[in-house]
Amino acid sequence: MKQNEWQNLGPIENFKKQPLTEALVGKKKVAVSYRDGKFGVVSGTCLHVGGPLGRGHLKEDYIVCPWHQWTYHRITGKGEPGYPDDVPQYEFEIREGRLWVRSEPVTKGNRSEHPPHPLTRPIERKEGPLRIVGISATAMDPKNPRVSTSELLLQTALDHASSQLKCETKLIKLKDLKFRNCEGYYSKSARACTWPCSITQMDKTDEMEQVYEALVHWADVMILATPIRWGSASSLFFKMAERLNCVQNQITIANKVLIQKKVAGFIITGGQDNIQAVAGQLLMFFSELGFHFPQFPFIAHSRGWSAEDMEHNVEAVIKSKELREGAEALMERSVELAAQFLGMKKVADKTARGGRKAHRLV
Repeated sequence: MKQNEWQNLGPIENFKKQPLTEALVGKKKVAVSYRDGKFGVVSGTCLHVGGPLGRGHLKEDYIVCPWHQWTYHRITGKGEPGYPDDVPQYEFEIREGRLWVRSEPVTKGNRSEHPPHPLTRPIERKEGPLRIVGISATAMDPKNPRVSTSELLLQTALDHASSQLKCETKLIKLKDLKFRNCEGYYSKSARACTWPCSITQMDKTDEMEQVYEALVHWADVMILATPIRWGSASSLFFKMAERLNCVQNQITIANKVLIQKKVAGFIITGGQDNIQAVAGQLLMFFSELGFHFPQFPFIAHSRGWSAEDMEHNVEAVIKSKELREGAEALMERSVELAAQFLGMKKVADKTARGGRKAHRLV
């Protein structure tokens, strides 16, 4: 056997210091494992989205990918029982205390066919009336409901869109959805953040899928309603926003703009001030997703820092003709802009990196 068919990875003691080590065989990454006195060498690239197996961890005799927890047998490269995906296995020898690995794997590996997630289907706007989704970010105990002023005005806007503007409408209350917090896949690697979100792909009980479906595929207009909480939008908004990061990351990672020709508007209410700061943050975030805004893109209400009599605040909103008219007018402006977009070509399939995120991923 020719000597150059084998690569000297170094002293075996280097690979006994930890259960799993990433190494290079030529230009190929391999995962070298050591457990119960036995070595194993398999491909270091996960078949899911290319996660680095050598930087994962061992669960008994299985390597767990650090990105999305796909698992492979550390010696054979085969997936766990029930998972037919196999990474290539490498032959190795120990010569004079050094680990030698053959350059070419002894098995080819296998990636089975996985049906694409429904959210990955092409984005096509089907014929029909304008479609409006309202998203309420108010948090409350469902067993002890209370009046939400932002949700009340959102319902007013949706009723107007349905009855007077002849639009299809849908209301999503984040408090009614069971969805997990963002678990920081992007912090491991930019490419570890996938579309749809890795959590959505792995956890069939995660209901963030309803938001993705509405914003990317269904709606022409989104109206977000949020209370002010200590000068910011609600905690439920931020929980949703972190999970929407996968939509924005598609622009950075794949140069793919998922949000096309869609309009966003906002309803902001609270017992204390800071309306402009909340509105500014919402405008920045949704513009980065690809949304457009009508003239005067939000309505808001606050009685100010010293108004702690919240019972009167709720009563004021319920009785306010001006706020109801404002919610309806916001909807009209949003629908008018969305109608203009329907006859247009796509605004931006791709984006210029310079000035935004100019460093390409390697």
